[in-house]
Amino acid sequence: MAKSFPASLIHMSYNPNVMIDKNLLEILVCPACKQPLEYRQNPESLKCQQCHRVYAVKDNIPIMLVDEATIEP
Repeated sequence: MAKSFPASLIHMSYNPNVMIDKNLLEILVCPACKQPLEYRQNPESLKCQQCHRVYAVKDNIPIMLVDEATIEP
């Protein structure tokens, strides 16, 4: 069963040119702190605004491993 989040918690904007499915973007959260993620196009990645971890997207697949995330200010 898919977990749903209130619209107020979803901070991502959707760009139809993005290859990641919109439904997937809406349910993904940071595995470290469980906060919503922001989609970034260049380079393609997902960034957590709470803990500042950045998860790479490779071949349209988000790599949601805390150990492989980078941390940006």
